[in-house]
Amino acid sequence: MAASIGAARSRALFRRSCGKRLSAAWGLLGGARGLAAQGETHLGFQTVPEAEKEQRVYQVFESVAKKYDIMNDSMSFGIHRLWKDILLHQMNPYPGTQLLDVAGGTGDIAFRFINYVRSQREYRLRQKLKSHQNLSWQEISKSYQEEALKPLGGSQVVICDINKEMVKVGKQKAQHLGYTEGLSWVVGNAEELPFDDDKFDVYTIAFGIRNVTHIDQALQEAYRVLQPGGRFLCLEFSQVNNPLISRLYDLYSFQVIPVLGEIIAGDWKSYQYLVESIRQFPTQEEFKAMIEDAGFLKVEYRNLTAGIVAIHSGFKL
Repeated sequence: MAASIGAARSRALFRRSCGKRLSAAWGLLGGARGLAAQGETHLGFQTVPEAEKEQRVYQVFESVAKKYDIMNDSMSFGIHRLWKDILLHQMNPYPGTQLLDVAGGTGDIAFRFINYVRSQREYRLRQKLKSHQNLSWQEISKSYQEEALKPLGGSQVVICDINKEMVKVGKQKAQHLGYTEGLSWVVGNAEELPFDDDKFDVYTIAFGIRNVTHIDQALQEAYRVLQPGGRFLCLEFSQVNNPLISRLYDLYSFQVIPVLGEIIAGDWKSYQYLVESIRQFPTQEEFKAMIEDAGFLKVEYRNLTAGIVAIHSGFKL
């Protein structure tokens, strides 16, 4: 009898032990499934959980915000200014255009937009006055006074950036440069924009979309907030299409840019990430296909400086 009781106890202990092991195994499997569900993405050449990328990128731009403009000039020898000017000429905004500039915290695109719209409005005013040769001095003076009251013709630009430090730098620049009208600043995520549907005429993102965790989601949001007939414009580093230039560009990117980052901004790692993130970004054709998948039509791209950067354009039709 005692022997049978002992055997029963042994079998119970065995089953309990197996149960614990099985539970542990299922727990490990569940954890693995959880990691798989979370997904992984690239942070430069590193592989990180998707949940980490946004915060890590935020820290990168928080670190470089104050030296961002001087580093852009140093890294590109000032050519980034020409690239942004070309973007505005391709946009060709008219007075009254409503622009959303995403990841534009330092204001480079927004300030160019305001300058362009002002110049367009002044040009139209001069053309109008030329066509009416019999206007009196009082009528001409009145026209210019009205222009001074509404220099942008109703145009507005909303700058949306996820990084508070970049927005802070942009606001300081706007104040210093005298941009007081037609600007508003919003802290927001490109993947979940805090704006209504069908709100803007143009959506721009310059050197920002490669830092987004889910590019497809950011493109869908761009499509959502644009009005029917609205235009998507993206200026981003891309794939160099000349083998010799590509080799020289790689040498400069990996051997010089991080050194400049350390000397000027005191931050090697952030600029090492920026260089690596460029190499991880889709090619011109791949990115074009992604834009089309988001619903945009008439999608095309324009290579600048042998494809070091490209402007992608699409319409919500």
